Amino acid sequence: MTMGTTHPRITPAELGRARSILATITGSYGHTVVGQDGLRSSLLVALMTGGHILLESVPGLAKTTAAKALADAVSASFKRIQCTPDLLPSDIIGSQVFDYASSSFSTQLGPVHANFVLLDEINRSSAKTQSAMLEAMQERQTTIGGEIFPLPHPFLVLATQNPIEQEGTYRLPEAQLDRFLLKEVLDYPAFAEEIEILTRLEAGVYDIDSTDDADDSTDVAPATVSIDDVLFLQAVTKRVFLDDSITNYIVSAVYVTRHAEQYIGADLAGCIEYGASPRASIAFSKAARALALLAGRDHVIPDDVKALRHVVLRHRIILNFEALADNVVPETIIDAVFDAVQAP
Repeated sequence: MTMGTTHPRITPAELGRARSILATITGSYGHTVVGQDGLRSSLLVALMTGGHILLESVPGLAKTTAAKALADAVSASFKRIQCTPDLLPSDIIGSQVFDYASSSFSTQLGPVHANFVLLDEINRSSAKTQSAMLEAMQERQTTIGGEIFPLPHPFLVLATQNPIEQEGTYRLPEAQLDRFLLKEVLDYPAFAEEIEILTRLEAGVYDIDSTDDADDSTDVAPATVSIDDVLFLQAVTKRVFLDDSITNYIVSAVYVTRHAEQYIGADLAGCIEYGASPRASIAFSKAARALALLAGRDHVIPDDVKALRHVVLRHRIILNFEALADNVVPETIIDAVFDAVQAP
C-alpha cells in the first residue's frame, strides 16, 4: 500500500479525542432530532470537511430544527434567512448605513456572518441574490463598499429547497449547485419515529415550529463541544489516510459520468447531458475521509466512497429533457455508474 497523502498518520490519542467529540455532537443532536440518520451523517460530514450542504424535502421534515440542533451542539452562532423573491443581496451580506450624527458611513454585517447559515427555500430568491452567496460560499468572505469582511470559522451554509412547489422559484444554476459538497434528500419519518416526535413535543423537549432553545425546565440540556473542538475535528479529518487505489476508484467513477456511453449502455448514457466536474472527485475525497472518521477509522475504505455516491453526485450529473420525460432519476444513473466501476 502506498501513501496517498503526505500528512502524518493520526495518533491513537487524536483518534480517541475525535471519537469523543463526535459522540458528544451526535448525542446533543439526537436529543432534539428524531430519526433522519442520513441527514445527521451528511450534516456531520459537512461540518468535518467545512463544506456546504443542500437539503431537499417537502415542508415539515425538521430541516431547520436539524440545522439549529447541530449549531447548538457545537456552541456556534446560527442565523436563518427566509428566502423570498424580493430578498436583496444586501439583506444577506450586509450594507453601509449613513450615520447622520457623525456624517459618515458605518458597515452593518448581514446574517451570513455566522458559523451556521440556514438559507430556507434558496430557490425562492432571485438569481442576483443567489449569486451574492457564491463569494461567501467559495471565498469565505463578503465585500461591502469595497471592503472585505472575512466570515467566521467554521462557516457552513445549509440551504433548503422544496421540490413540490415550483411557482415563483428560480432554478439554482449548475455553478452554484456544484459548490455544495453534498445534496441530501429527506424522506418522511417512519411510524415509530413520528410517535417519538409527538412524545417529545408533549414532553417539551423541542418545538418543531420554532428555532428557539428548548425549555430547560422540562429537560436537561445536552452536552456540547467548543469551536476549538470543531477546528480540531476538521484538522484531523484532513489527515485520514486515503490510499492511491481509493483515489483511482473515485476518479474512475467520476470519469464514467462523462463517458457513460462506454460503460453503462446507450439508454442510460443517453439521459446524461453533462457529467460531474472535478469538484465531484474533490468532494468524494473530503467526504470519504469524514465518513471514515465517523466510523472510528483512520483510513478510507471503498464502502465509504460508495455510501456517498448519491449525496455527492445527484446534483452534479445534469440530465437531459428525455430523462425528465421518462422519469429517470439521477440515483438510477449513479448506481449504474458504480456498478460499472470495480472497487479496489
